[in-house]
Parts: sequence; structure tokens; C-alpha cells
Amino acid sequence: MAEMKTVLSGIQPTGQLHLGNYFGAIQNWVKLQEQYRCYYSVVDYHAMTMPYDVKKLRTNTWDMIFSLVATGVKTENLFIQSLVPEHTELNWIFNCFCSYGQLTRMTQFKDKSGQVKDGGKDEFISVGLLDYPVLQTADILIYRADYVPVGKDQEQHLELARDIALRFNTQVGKEYFVLPEPLYTDTPKIRSTADPSRKMSKSAGEKHYINLYADEATIRRQIKSAVTDSGDTPDGKMADGVQNLFEIIKACGWDKEYRQLTEDYYSGHLKYVDLKQVTADALVSLTSQFIARRQEINADKKAIKDQIKQSSSDIRTVAQKTLREVKELVGLLNV
Repeated sequence: MAEMKTVLSGIQPTGQLHLGNYFGAIQNWVKLQEQYRCYYSVVDYHAMTMPYDVKKLRTNTWDMIFSLVATGVKTENLFIQSLVPEHTELNWIFNCFCSYGQLTRMTQFKDKSGQVKDGGKDEFISVGLLDYPVLQTADILIYRADYVPVGKDQEQHLELARDIALRFNTQVGKEYFVLPEPLYTDTPKIRSTADPSRKMSKSAGEKHYINLYADEATIRRQIKSAVTDSGDTPDGKMADGVQNLFEIIKACGWDKEYRQLTEDYYSGHLKYVDLKQVTADALVSLTSQFIARRQEINADKKAIKDQIKQSSSDIRTVAQKTLREVKELVGLLNV
């Protein structure tokens, strides 16, 4: 029997999950647990690379943990990055296998450093922002991950991880690290209901995202006000706003309603009020499960915290083993 393959993925603790996060990543995380050995991390070290509120980081980290567990991520697969300090030690070692030029060419570094420069008087750009793709490489390789679920915006970082792994293997003269492969899955691209030309994102403002734990009234209000037609579109092509609502219905698993509404659309009988009603019903049906589970978690947060501390400790043993072997290979001393 073939050994189970390993999947690694992480998410920054930047506040509550929204529908774009869930449909774009977390829904897939839950499904992957049934097929792979999964390590899912709340990457609090990565959250420090951009200006942040020190007082909120720990709270946001636990809030993200609670939100992930409520959606179906298993606690035994979940850990907090800073509870596994071996990541940062391997990060330093990998710094010595990565060129400065590679990091400065990273698209996300250019974009995010540009955001800092455009943000006002304080133009502080941390070394961490430049170096975090190497830490991300350590996150992946320390668990010898075979696959990393990625979107198009992360392909460049995964390619860097493969380059570092290959350079490491060549220099130490051993095929130690597996070169991780991207795991492309069919994940819907959920757009802002206020401006369907842009993806759903918290950074764009409150009207551009729907909180995964929003109450029913809020969800129905936001879907009711969703932009549908936003100008001329080519014949036979749905407007972005209309397509976005269809994507949400499909992502919720309401296949029968999706097929019927699609038929109505192409036959010219679709009423947008009906499309919005079904979209809201589908979302409320989905999120009510998460809200109920989150309420259970809120009633006994300590139990979940204890489980995550234990799973972080258990997962750390894997990282410790890799780091010991890496230090041996590169000529460093082990305790």
C-alpha cells in the first residue's frame, strides 16, 4: 500500500474568515483531510511582515484557530507556526541557499512594499517582508510536503521553494528534500458583491466582503444589494455580478437550484430577485452550521486551545527530526 502523501498549507491570522477565504481555500482544506496527511498552520510569524497591531496578534491567532475548527478542520492537523520554532531556524539555513536577487524579484514583495510606500509618512519596509518567501519555504520543506494547494498568486513562491530544495540537495550531495508540487483544485473565485470586477477582500473595505460568521440578516442584506448587471457584456456572456452569484450557489453545493437558475438565465426567464433569494438561502444554510459550531467552541475555548497546543507539540516532533537531519547534512552541530 502506497504511503499517504503530505499536504502543507497556511493562513495568516488577519481577522475573521470571509466567504472568499472559505470557498477559495478552507473548504478545500477540509476535503483534503480525507485523502492526504495534512498539516495546516496559522502562520503568525508571517503576519508580522507588514505593519500590525501587537496587542491583537495573539487574539487574532486564536480567533482564526476557532474559525477553522468550526468549519471542519481537524485539530490534530492544525498548529500555530510560532509554537514550532524550528521553522525559523530552518529559515536561516535556507537563507544561505537563496539569492538576494530571487527575493527582490518576488511579485508580492514588489506589491506589498509598494503598499507601504503609498500608505503615508512611515515607509518602513521590514527585512521580514523581503525574506518571508524563504520562511514559507521552511514551512513547506520542514514537513517534507509533497503538495501545496496554491493559487496563481503563490506559484512564484512555490517555485522558489523548489529552487531552494534543489540547491540544497545539490550542495549536500543527497536527494534529501522532495521538490514540492502545486496542488491545483477546482476552487471558485468569489468576487466582491459590491464591485464584481475585484475579488472579495477585507482590505478593500467592509462592503467588499461577507463575513463567514455574519448573522442571517447581514448576509441577506448584502446579497440583496449585490451588483448584478454593471454595463454592456458580450452576447451570451454573464455579467460578472450575475456570474458571481451563480458561483456562490454552486460552491454551496446547491446543484439542483444552480441548474434550474442557469436554465432560466439562458431561456431569458431569470429574475434577479430570485437569483439573489436562492444565493442568500444557500449561504445562510451553509454558514448556520459554522455559527452553531463556533458558539459551542466559544463556550469552552480552553478545550480547543489545549488541543491545539498538543497538536502543535505533536507536529513539532516532525519538524525537529527534519531540522536535526538538515543540520547534520550542512555541517552544523546538534545538541
